[in-house]
Amino acid sequence: MKTKVKLAICQNKVVDNKDENLQQAQLMINEAAQQNANVVILPEMFNCPYENSYFPTFAESIPEGKTYQMLAKEAKKHNIYLVGGSIPELAIKNDERILYNTSLIFNPEGKLLGRHRKIHLFDVDLSDGVTFLESDTLNYGQQITVVKTEFLNIGVAICYDLRFPELMRLMVDKGAEMIVIPGAFNTVTGPAHWELLLRTRAVDNQAFIVGASPARNHDAEYQAYGHSMIVDPWGRKLKEAGNDEAIIVCNIALDKVKKTRKELPLLKHRRLDLYQLKEL
Repeated sequence: MKTKVKLAICQNKVVDNKDENLQQAQLMINEAAQQNANVVILPEMFNCPYENSYFPTFAESIPEGKTYQMLAKEAKKHNIYLVGGSIPELAIKNDERILYNTSLIFNPEGKLLGRHRKIHLFDVDLSDGVTFLESDTLNYGQQITVVKTEFLNIGVAICYDLRFPELMRLMVDKGAEMIVIPGAFNTVTGPAHWELLLRTRAVDNQAFIVGASPARNHDAEYQAYGHSMIVDPWGRKLKEAGNDEAIIVCNIALDKVKKTRKELPLLKHRRLDLYQLKEL
């Protein structure tokens, strides 16, 4: 029985050419697999610049799209669990085109384990000059996502979802022992809140928290912060990338979640006679 699992985050630099982005993601997945990673994680919008103008033209239907096909093939080829960051997904509802910010999770047979559509859309107007309205092009996801693997249960949420502790706790209540956050925090929110939120959610939920960011592209209108990070259930940083393209790899001890929750039983000490959180 495995006592450790090796995680890899592929922090790729996203350009305005989908094929180039997919080629680079493939190369990085291959390199992570050569380092014996069991679980490989890509960033938010790893195949598409994080800009509203690109989402409609880069959007793909599932499972027909080339990104879906590439991810499924790579998961099977390397016998890995693959959290495919996120992509702009095209869905048709009542003959209307609808777009979502969607993460696809594959098992080592290349089968789709789960699909998370970003629940909280990033609609902000920051005084430092960053304005973004995801709702101009994207729709809201409606489901909480937790998938079972042979190692541990993984919850998946996307970027802005991280700021909502209720969602993280509901994933833990569904059995999540690790929460993966593909996220493209920017150069304003990133330095202020990225590490703070990742470590806080780890402490709150006594779970591994994994934040996967794109690398910074200085030529892009929206610049990602980078600093992909793996945090343990005690809130300790295990690995962190910088701003540039990188693959970070880390062995995690599978008993760490149970050990932390036993020694400091926060979840058991909740006063459910006074307050409760439930999925509607």
